[in-house]
Amino acid sequence: MTEHLSHPSRPAVAASGGRRGRLALAAATAVALGGMALSLPASALAAGHGQNPTAAPAAAPKLPLENGTLDWGVKESFRKYVTGVAGGTIEVAGGAEKNADGTFRFTDGQGSYDLGSHAVNTTFDGSVRFTSKQHGFDIEFADLKVDTEGTSGTITADVTSDGSTDQDVAIATLDLSSVQPERGDGGAMTFAEIPAELTAEGAEALGGMYQEGQELDPATLSVEQGEASQPSPDPTPTTEPSATPTEQPTGKPDPKPSNGGSDAPTDRPAESGEIVDGNLDWGVKKSFRDYVTGPVGSGRIELGDGAVASGEGYRFPEGRGSYDGADEVLKAGFDGSVRFLAHEQGGEYALDLKFSDLKVEVKGTDGELIADVSSKDRETGKVTRYEDLTVAKLTLPAPMTEKDDIVSLADVPAALTAAGAEAFGGFYESGTALDPLTVAVSLDEDAVLPGAPGGGGDSGGGSDAGSIGGGALSGGAGALASTGASVPAGLLVGAAGALAAAGTVVFLVTRGRRAEQV
Repeated sequence: MTEHLSHPSRPAVAASGGRRGRLALAAATAVALGGMALSLPASALAAGHGQNPTAAPAAAPKLPLENGTLDWGVKESFRKYVTGVAGGTIEVAGGAEKNADGTFRFTDGQGSYDLGSHAVNTTFDGSVRFTSKQHGFDIEFADLKVDTEGTSGTITADVTSDGSTDQDVAIATLDLSSVQPERGDGGAMTFAEIPAELTAEGAEALGGMYQEGQELDPATLSVEQGEASQPSPDPTPTTEPSATPTEQPTGKPDPKPSNGGSDAPTDRPAESGEIVDGNLDWGVKKSFRDYVTGPVGSGRIELGDGAVASGEGYRFPEGRGSYDGADEVLKAGFDGSVRFLAHEQGGEYALDLKFSDLKVEVKGTDGELIADVSSKDRETGKVTRYEDLTVAKLTLPAPMTEKDDIVSLADVPAALTAAGAEAFGGFYESGTALDPLTVAVSLDEDAVLPGAPGGGGDSGGGSDAGSIGGGALSGGAGALASTGASVPAGLLVGAAGALAAAGTVVFLVTRGRRAEQV
């Protein structure tokens, strides 16, 4: 759009407050882990351990942001007009500063990153005032805010013109689609040179000197993650294995023949036998994936030992174990590993969480997801490894059945255990819903397992990454919700390098063997 600049005797009073956009970092993402939210990111928090895992989850947590700065000059030609032809002045106050290039820095940004939606909202101190007695205008922008959603965002401000103030006027829209986040030496996450365009409200705020859609000065946003509250004191890993928790989820749903097995009416209880092959499909947690690979985590997801990307999650192959049809007991182990890395600093990642040697154990309609877990403590840098950690409780919608020598469990709800919550560094509470899992195992070498993995592999990304998933300021380049080393390498929040809210990661041993700390 062609720039239009006039010199009215007095600009019009700014329009009433515009609507704020919301900053969704997909991750989402994460963490998440949203997704770390391994969706660090970012599903809702459910009831505590022992409560019904099918209950509606609570809202996802928000991570605090602090020490933010916004560098923005509004528009260079406007500044030159004010101090040139108009013979006016430009004054900053309330904590705002003038940069050497004539732009302004608004300081002490405070806000939050939503692990679920990857939304970031930040408010800054300081004001800038443009006055000209010669041309008769007095315009002040104060209480600036930056909100974004996906690859879009807004800059809003309280606008005072000739003594009349309008709250939260949307001055500019932001385009984050081509902006790559950078991490500074102090840990701050910076989004530099974000393109900005004038809104209709912004055009009114500037007295009609410019038209809607006019290009403004680019904006640079920098934020740090504040202290994230932990749900409980960090326990010290024990050196001896503790007993498996006896609490079992309650409130089982009514059985549904169409779930947990084949829909065919000829399905029958599976015969006992050794498992000769099988697959486990599981995405851990979408919001955590989004967080890790999003602009906050700016990390990646690595698959190893035979695991591959499958749909929106990962496939762990080479199933082995046994099935007892009479007692409805399944014990299956799978190859493959998934590793989440985020908040890279000096060539190392502050967030380093790995799941391997996954197992599914089911009796009746209750079960557990078990894994060997390795987690790096963000504060100390030490890595704690545990074998056979019960990560999630499973509740099957219906008893297991067998057809054509295949035992299938589809979309089984998984609820995070207390030990699993520790593995996520306190991003999620016990009982939080993880991604559902699907299992198919064969009891005969000639049986054909259903489905085949789809989607690309992942070292830089992961399924739907971009997303805490996203991490946290948590997909495509530049999107606060989805930027990362690659997709899905790229919870909120947001918890990221400087915004890394992984917290101290310590595990409780619920099954099994000895914890090793290195």
